[in-house]
Amino acid sequence: MPTPPLSQHFLHDARIAARIADALEAPPGARVLEIGPGRGALTRHLVGRGWSVTAVELDRRLADRLEQELGAREDLTVVQGDALEVPLPRGSGPWWVIGNLPYAITSPLLFRFLGEVTAAPVAAMVFMVQKEVAERIAARPGTKAYGALTVGVALVADAEVLFEIGPGSFRPPPRVRSAVVRIVPHARWRLGAARRARVERLVRRLFGQRRKQLQKGLRTLAPWNLDSAAAARVGERAGIDLARRPETLGPEEWLRLDAALAREEI
Repeated sequence: MPTPPLSQHFLHDARIAARIADALEAPPGARVLEIGPGRGALTRHLVGRGWSVTAVELDRRLADRLEQELGAREDLTVVQGDALEVPLPRGSGPWWVIGNLPYAITSPLLFRFLGEVTAAPVAAMVFMVQKEVAERIAARPGTKAYGALTVGVALVADAEVLFEIGPGSFRPPPRVRSAVVRIVPHARWRLGAARRARVERLVRRLFGQRRKQLQKGLRTLAPWNLDSAAAARVGERAGIDLARRPETLGPEEWLRLDAALAREEI
């Protein structure tokens, strides 16, 4: 099977690169991981700030070029590899993660680092993504953009869209607008990996029928397949009207719904 092409749109606007670096708000001495440095437009604004920067680039030619141009710096380490797989060393304090996420693998990269928020740990993330993805990440309940991605992020982090970036800031220009989003992990619910995975499955399944009432999904979808009495018990325990639709539930309500379902021993 042929390897799919990389989604390479290189940032060239120095003013925008500086704004993105500023948004990281990492303290002196911070360990900073840059995903997909490409030709180094953002990297040049990350070095020289008192941070220890590790830049992970999948394209060997680009990694070699960056190594030749900036590799002599003591505050930069260039790693040729896949950001989905390169491990974050533990110890020596948290990581701050930044980068221009390829459109094709934005969600896998995002959730990879959300999964590291306590283990690595990760203090904050600043990502440049497709505008509509940024809006989905930071959406509010009841809005069109609110969905499973929003809830998955909100379970472990707070997200904010900082500013938009036009196609002209990239070479070649993409067909879509981009935006910068800042994601800061929180410990509001302290979810274990198993609980988080279970809630995310619930969210994904019910958002697959987002225009239908919650009770409809819980009665027709596996592994729940609730009868009327069980659905009534779940709704009462969760304190949620199951006539509501998925996009109206906030993260805490999803957790209450999951806990109520768990009591049904499904």
